[in-house]
Parts: sequence; C-alpha cells; structure tokens
Amino acid sequence: MLVGRRGELEALAHLDDATVPLLAPVIDVHVVDPCTVALLGRLPAGLLPAVDVSTLPDEPECEPVRWGVPLVPVIGLAESDRRVAAHGAAARAYTRRAVVRLRAGQARAGPDATTAAVERVWRLARLVPEQCDLLVDAEDVCCPADVRLAGPRVRRLVDWARRHAWRSVTVVAGGMPPTLTRLPTDEPVRLDRFDWRLWQDLADLGVGYGDYGVSPAAPDADGPGDRLPTLRYTTDGAWWIYRWSRRGGRGDERLADLCRTLASAPWWPAAGAGFSWGDHEILRRARRGAGAGSPANWIAWSTSHHLAHVLAALREPRGGSRAAGPRGPGRRRPPGAAPAGRPGAASTAGRGEAVTPSR
Repeated sequence: MLVGRRGELEALAHLDDATVPLLAPVIDVHVVDPCTVALLGRLPAGLLPAVDVSTLPDEPECEPVRWGVPLVPVIGLAESDRRVAAHGAAARAYTRRAVVRLRAGQARAGPDATTAAVERVWRLARLVPEQCDLLVDAEDVCCPADVRLAGPRVRRLVDWARRHAWRSVTVVAGGMPPTLTRLPTDEPVRLDRFDWRLWQDLADLGVGYGDYGVSPAAPDADGPGDRLPTLRYTTDGAWWIYRWSRRGGRGDERLADLCRTLASAPWWPAAGAGFSWGDHEILRRARRGAGAGSPANWIAWSTSHHLAHVLAALREPRGGSRAAGPRGPGRRRPPGAAPAGRPGAASTAGRGEAVTPSR
C-alpha cells in the first residue's frame, strides 16, 4: 500500500521492466488533483494501480472512473451503495476486476456478518468473487504486542476467506511509526519492522504479502515543519532512519554527508547504485553529483530501495542467498511466501508480487 503522494508515485515511475510484473501497487488517494491523476497515468506500461478513494468525499467527481486512467478500484465494506456501484462501473470500464479491502480491526462482527457485507459488494458492483482480490489489512503493527494481537485476528479472516473463490488473498500491514521527529539526529536509528515480523508469523498461510512501504498505515503526522534531510532505509527486519542536521545550514551539504554515511554502512547493498533507482540517487548525492532534493525525493528514494529489498527477500530461496547482497544481513524467505510477481501479493507494496497500499 502506498500513499498517493508524489514521492511514492515517483518511485513507481522508475521501476524497471523486470520489476513491473512483480508488483501490484495499491494506492490510497487523499487528494484528487491534476498532478496526482497525471502521475497515475505516467506509470510504467503494465503497472496497473489499484486505487482507494475511501477518504475522499462520497461525491461523483471523486470517482476514479471519471479520471480517464486505467486502474483497479478498491472497495471497502463500509462504502455507500452509490460508491460501490460506481466502483463496479470503473471495474467494468477497465479490467473487470476489483480489490476488496477488509480492515482486520473493523471486521469483528463474525464470519456471517462479513459474508453478508462482501455479498452486498459483489451484488452492487455486479462482480463475482473470482473477479476480486481480497486485501486483509492489519493496518499498523508497531510493537510486539501489536503482532501478538494481529496474528490470530488475521488467521481467522484468512480462514473465513477460504470459504469464497477470491481471485487472490493478500495480507498487508504497516510498521513505520506515525512520526519520526522525536528520533535523534545525525546518527542512524534502528526501528524494528514489526510488519515483516507479522508476515513471518503468518507465512504458513500461503497468502500474498503486502506492506505500507516506508510510511505508516495511519496518516503521517510529521507535517511540513520537519524538513531535515531524512532517509528511511529498509534492511532485513529493520529500518535505519537517517535524520541529518549537521554541516550547517546548506541542505546539499547535509544530505551529502547523510548519503556518504549511509553508503559506508554495513547494510549498504553489495550492488550499490545498481540495487535500485533510489540507491543510485543516494550515491549520486554522496558524491555531490546533485542537489539536496526535497522531502518528496527522500521518500521516493527510500520507497524505491524498499521495493527492491522486499522483492529480493520474497524471492530468496529458503536456505539461501542474502537479499541485500554479500554485505547485507541475510534472512531466509519465510515458508509459503508469495512468489514474486502475482497480483495481490507483495508490497510494499507487491504481488508476491508485492502489494503496497499507497496512501
């Protein structure tokens, strides 16, 4: 799942042809403007985004079918009858399929009530289960207690999902804290990826993998005031957060120092700039080959690296090679992890593809 902001969409725009078939991005759109619609229309050929507009006003002008961009609509169980019908029209206009998003924290009424809710969606959207990918959204899991609570809840929902002939079933969760402003500056700070830990606990279910990229599942609370150069660098089981205030007032000097520090860290991939477009951009700044960029650029580079890292981890054979290359820490691919490249699967966003809900 990805937030429909410029940074996340820019990372998707720089995917190479070999990676595109492995991803099924799900994008949360909070604002409809010409820029967002244009960015969605400029994604690489073959990368068809699923778009969730549930936070937008329930008005006709906010319906994706009016944007003129091929996409897959995301339908929530609490959507109005009118909006579900409009999503069905969008599905028929483009792909004849949709994503049904089931938020684990809200699905507490029992299996019969959940079945009634999804049957309403199928009826109003004029779709059948085989045309729908199910997204089981555990939302934020930011500590061991969240993992312990979310695991049984997700297992019950996956057991329920097996009663129906879904096109695919994917579990998605987020683990990034809602704000980073309280973290120390001028040193890398390690944050556990509890969303990845939840996935490892659930890998035996054989469902697709998804996450929220380098953003929290809840809206980001950092706000415009925190403009320190910041990178969120994904490794096995953790993020390393770099927030840099040293080197005086010039942003390009601070970012160059940050990037040099990151490029010399033990978790910098052996492939270096070849690992992802984001790593290439980070190394350019480390060599003072470009300017400081903007918060949107920092998110774009971080997201690009995250996508590459997660796909490498999902493809890693069960006894095998290190996802980040010889210099990066290794982790075995969990049993049952989705094969890279199937809709509804991996994140980070993708379809075991990694599925990544975007916001």
